[in-house]
Amino acid sequence: MMNKDNYCVIMGGGIGSRFWPFSRKSLPKQFLDFFGTGRSLLQQTFDRFNKIIPTENILVVTNEMYADLVKYQLPELEPEQILLEPTRRNTAPCIAWASYHIRALNPNANIVVAPSDHLILKEDEFLNAISNGLEFVAQYDRLLTLGIKPNRPETGYGYIQIAEQTGENFYKVKTFTEKPELELAKVFMESGEFYWNSGLFIWNVQSIIRAGEKLLPELSEKLNAGSDIYGTPAEKEFINERFPACPNVSIDIGVMEKADNVYVSLGDFGWSDLGTWGSLYDLSPKDENNNVVLKGESIIYNSKNNIVALPKGKLAVIEGLDGYLVAESENVLLICKKDEEQTIRKYVNDAQIMFGDDYV
Repeated sequence: MMNKDNYCVIMGGGIGSRFWPFSRKSLPKQFLDFFGTGRSLLQQTFDRFNKIIPTENILVVTNEMYADLVKYQLPELEPEQILLEPTRRNTAPCIAWASYHIRALNPNANIVVAPSDHLILKEDEFLNAISNGLEFVAQYDRLLTLGIKPNRPETGYGYIQIAEQTGENFYKVKTFTEKPELELAKVFMESGEFYWNSGLFIWNVQSIIRAGEKLLPELSEKLNAGSDIYGTPAEKEFINERFPACPNVSIDIGVMEKADNVYVSLGDFGWSDLGTWGSLYDLSPKDENNNVVLKGESIIYNSKNNIVALPKGKLAVIEGLDGYLVAESENVLLICKKDEEQTIRKYVNDAQIMFGDDYV
């Protein structure tokens, strides 16, 4: 039987601009089916947690412009399980709102907070770690995150340095480091003390609210003033008024890097943050020349290390490319070096400035 005190908050409001042109403002990556499974990244995330969390205890926090998309893709959810942000304000306000909302429903709640765009290959091991983490935070006033054993010196992820061990597979966090340069990432990997920061968090609702009130008092003041109306029809009006004035800060910078009761549980779940075309390339099957063809048809000559993604029914003939991304979706064709994908956000901004919203 599932524990009725356990809740899940799925964060699903991002734009996913680094996956442009597939990911658009009107249809971001979390609503897309990248692997042809018939389920989007958001749906896969819901399916995964629904195996250990009661359906009625799963909430999705997203931007109000995606309300219909969430309702369509997750008809299992009641309207009150979809928290609609009036504007984007990063992860700390998103998590604070969800925490106050859940506390009004169940002051004993233990919560796992998850992005909507992660891939987990070893699901049983992952869910076992989540279950153990929920038991851990139910017993102790601690903020828990999941650390992933690195298999390469990745510069696109944050890192967690571990300190002393507490219990089975729980460690005190010594430091957080955001997206290091390559040489430092190599040192981190060789040391054995550093793990990737997965962006998955587990805590008791009282623990995270206390930490927020101590470390982000301005945010807590904005959202806690209406605690007596959470779970009532007046909640939405209150949020529409207060949420836009919340500080734009991530939960990592605002709370996790400052709190003194942060712990990490270590694992290797076949985890990937599907944040970029490069991460999708790494996970996809390749031909003898390390080319990846995700969709559409391709004839490839004298080319290697490329990723090609086209609409169904499209044919690309490619010759002489090494390490390129070739992606077409609707009215945009993008061709750029695969390893320079961090500049895709610049391309999106430039396209919007030059041509308006039709291409973003």
